[in-house]
Amino acid sequence: MGFYDKRILPWVITKTCASKPIRKQREKVVPLAQGRVLEIGAGGGLNLPYYSRTQVEMVLGLDVSPELLDAAEKKAQKALVPFEGVLMDAASIPLAENAVDTVLVTYSLCSIDDLSSALSEMHRVLKPSGKLIFCEHGSAPDQSVMRVQNALTPLWKYFAGGCHLDRDLPEEIRKAGFDIEWMDQMYLPGTWRAVGWNSWGVAHCT
Repeated sequence: MGFYDKRILPWVITKTCASKPIRKQREKVVPLAQGRVLEIGAGGGLNLPYYSRTQVEMVLGLDVSPELLDAAEKKAQKALVPFEGVLMDAASIPLAENAVDTVLVTYSLCSIDDLSSALSEMHRVLKPSGKLIFCEHGSAPDQSVMRVQNALTPLWKYFAGGCHLDRDLPEEIRKAGFDIEWMDQMYLPGTWRAVGWNSWGVAHCT
């Protein structure tokens, strides 16, 4: 791992994902988490202030960046949320089947290399009565925006930690065996459209 990935990229991700429009999205979805929670891409701890302390038993925060997880563990102490960092890729989650009540993923599915395996793992560890809560950016419905996303993604993902602008993430969630209970979508105000198309909602195992 080079200097950019180790020192600069974590700072860029934290600053970008802490912008006001994205904070507003976190406020909508994170309080829905209950019980034992597995958070995918938890690095930096940006979701920690939004958890309901009365509803959450424990947050297991999975990420591939030790630098971001260190920041999350410090933030968890201030947020008073029980938190345990797990340094591992989402394609191989070190939990038993039906181990968690909630899987929460915000702005992380775009950058997971083996997305199909990761979503299958989330399905495996989630209890049948549990829920997948998601908030992601991805492929836009407008052809003009989509053409920009397709053209930029090969270079964009190189500098943005593997982020794909052009993934249809709701469809990927459905393909992994989840039934989307409800979902809202829009371009986030004040953001560039190529990165601003957001989908958020709740899904269950089928």
